[in-house]
Amino acid sequence: MRRWWHFAQTVIGIIFRHPVLGTSVVPVMPDGSIVLVRRSDNGKWALPGGMVNWGENITTTIHRELEEETGLKITQVGRLVGVYSSPERDGRVHSVCVVVEAKVNGVPHIQDRNEVLDVKAFPPDLIPIGTLSHDHDQQLQDYFRGAIVLD
Repeated sequence: MRRWWHFAQTVIGIIFRHPVLGTSVVPVMPDGSIVLVRRSDNGKWALPGGMVNWGENITTTIHRELEEETGLKITQVGRLVGVYSSPERDGRVHSVCVVVEAKVNGVPHIQDRNEVLDVKAFPPDLIPIGTLSHDHDQQLQDYFRGAIVLD
């Protein structure tokens, strides 16, 4: 029993004392619009994305998360926008977020109503910058600047 408790403490320590890895996708439609999702947990618009599952790589995660949240398919993975690691970037947990651009196609629609309230393609000049969830305002501003960020 003591070995089990020691193992459990070690696992809990790893989970809660180390950042988790996640992704955000800047999904670019053929017309140049950017697809955002309205999150159900805070009602704010955000880039699609989520946590990397055990056994997944970043590319698999962005394909899965984009399809789960928007119904869209990636036709081409674009550039790395950045790696965001500030402990303050997500109020829920310390996470490291890898942000990539992706060319996508399809018709945006809600796939998971538990996570997403709405899906919409925004022309770049109509994205509600300043009101996005987490640090997605910064991620999109960096994307539009053409920056590659290591934060």
